[in-house]
Amino acid sequence: MGFIGWIVLGLIAGAIAKAIMPGKQGGGILVTLLLGVVGAVLGGWIGSAIFGVGIDEFWSLATWLLAIGGALIVLFIWGLITRDKATT
Repeated sequence: MGFIGWIVLGLIAGAIAKAIMPGKQGGGILVTLLLGVVGAVLGGWIGSAIFGVGIDEFWSLATWLLAIGGALIVLFIWGLITRDKATT
């Protein structure tokens, strides 16, 4: 998958993760893109380490599930970090 594919996958996966995750998450489109790309990389790493499935093809269901799952993990961690800053 090329660079543009990673950006598109990250943007969409980040947006879906924000829609799935309950509560209000901060950040605009750039934060969504970054969280989605980092989540896609994390999901691909977890998928290849545990299930033997990587993120190779853009139109694969496994690619999208791993990317969204990774984005959810990263978004959860992002929420913990930003919540602590908001209360102090």
